[in-house]
Amino acid sequence: MTLHDDAVRVLKDYADQEELRQLYLDHLTARPDGMWKSCEVGHLTASALVIDPERERVLLTLHRKLGMWLQMGGHCEPGDASVALAALREAGEESGIRGLTLLRAGEPVRLDRHPIPGPCRWHLDVQYAALAPAGAVAEISEESLELRWFGYDEVADVADESVVRLMERARAAL
Repeated sequence: MTLHDDAVRVLKDYADQEELRQLYLDHLTARPDGMWKSCEVGHLTASALVIDPERERVLLTLHRKLGMWLQMGGHCEPGDASVALAALREAGEESGIRGLTLLRAGEPVRLDRHPIPGPCRWHLDVQYAALAPAGAVAEISEESLELRWFGYDEVADVADESVVRLMERARAAL
């Protein structure tokens, strides 16, 4: 199964956000390259909100290019076997935490379509929630200016509405 096929399967099985889910599926039907950064009209991305082992805080990154507090995530790569594993890979790379596990049996928590600067117009983000193992230590990557754990009640003060909605859906999945 290709990554494109996996994305279609994941989206067909996703039972929420019907209008946005259908937009993603239509995009993939019309664009065989719709998984890749080279698809300038837009492409799927994968992200994961990292939750601490005590399930009281989330780890956000101050994104180097965007200057915003965000969940870990990014572009799918040809070596990714699934969208879920792409999200897990990105979360591990950007947080430095090994042993993250996806919640909800590896199913997405929500979808978020957002405009981006540059030649590409849209990211069609498939968002997951990941639990950090006990004793996890975050290590900053070159993509981040800073990494910080935030209590649930602090997220709205630093992040945009899409991160807040992701956090709310992730908490519901705990």
